[in-house]
Amino acid sequence: MAKPSRFLRSLAFLALLLLTAFVLYGGFALLKNLGSSKILATLFALVWGIGSVALLYFVLNMGAERLPRRVRGVIIPLVFAGPALVLLFWFLVFPTLRTLWLSFFDDTSTHFVFLENFRFAFTDRIMLESFRNNLLWMVFGTIFCVGLGLVIAVLADRSRWEKVYKAIIFMPMAISFVGAGVIWKFVYSYKGEAPGLLEIGLLNAVVVALGGKAQAWLLLGGWNNFLLIAIMVWLQTGYAMVILSSAIKAVPSELLEAARIDGANELRIFFRVIIPVIEGTLVTVTTTIVIFSLKLFDIVRVMTGGNYGTNVIANEFYMEQFTYGQTGRASAIAIVLLVAIVPVMIYNLRRFAERRAFK
Repeated sequence: MAKPSRFLRSLAFLALLLLTAFVLYGGFALLKNLGSSKILATLFALVWGIGSVALLYFVLNMGAERLPRRVRGVIIPLVFAGPALVLLFWFLVFPTLRTLWLSFFDDTSTHFVFLENFRFAFTDRIMLESFRNNLLWMVFGTIFCVGLGLVIAVLADRSRWEKVYKAIIFMPMAISFVGAGVIWKFVYSYKGEAPGLLEIGLLNAVVVALGGKAQAWLLLGGWNNFLLIAIMVWLQTGYAMVILSSAIKAVPSELLEAARIDGANELRIFFRVIIPVIEGTLVTVTTTIVIFSLKLFDIVRVMTGGNYGTNVIANEFYMEQFTYGQTGRASAIAIVLLVAIVPVMIYNLRRFAERRAFK
């Protein structure tokens, strides 16, 4: 039986490609009409999403396989990475460029004001307060998260109840940041000094039981930021502990035994052997938590709304955009936050490259 001609194969491929485009477009249209039924829309999105993506890759790979060998080596990687790169550009790069463009305009995005919004970002009293608070979160939050995570990882590895301790410490990671804010709002709750009001705040209950006086903890200027940072430590210590514990377990036992034979005590082994070996992991965990602390929003928004001297950059961005309607200022703040985070990300990626993580 004669093989179909190249023309017929090309025609069949084009027909299949058009069918794939129809499935993608038709699925979007149908999903839009199913908006009233959330359960049905979710089930359809799962089936159609997975199926259409698989069909798209299958068709594009089929077309790439029919190309000449030289071209094929270039096209096939693009077939598999191309859609992801397009989505990355559309949902990340393009919005970033648009935000940068809007940062040079006023609140209506019609009048060009050049660097006026950035001048506001670096001179406004509330913004300077936000920078200061983010610095507190970055320094103290990171130090306590990583420090406690490292200490717990080391101590738990030497305990019979290692799994139980780690499960308890890691458990807060299962709670959303908003949920954690609600929980800790009850912990710091203060009803006031009026007669008949029952204090329900856990912290005030402990203070009163010890003979102290109930306090409005979230109103304590200077200290309230550290009380909010404690929530981040409660949430992120488990993450640091799990990652660092895995790194510590990977330290060669022969290396530890050699250090003990040479007369090193456990403290010297920790600082001279374990820390240098897990340095890469330690830096990665630290930079990850630094990035989180720079873009922190949920906890402050739920607990204080940025009031009482607790404002942070991300919350001020939210206020400028959605409360005051200052699109230009909000865009400038978003760009400032991005510029603050990018160097940490670049450093992190370089560390990965040095450890051949991407090779």
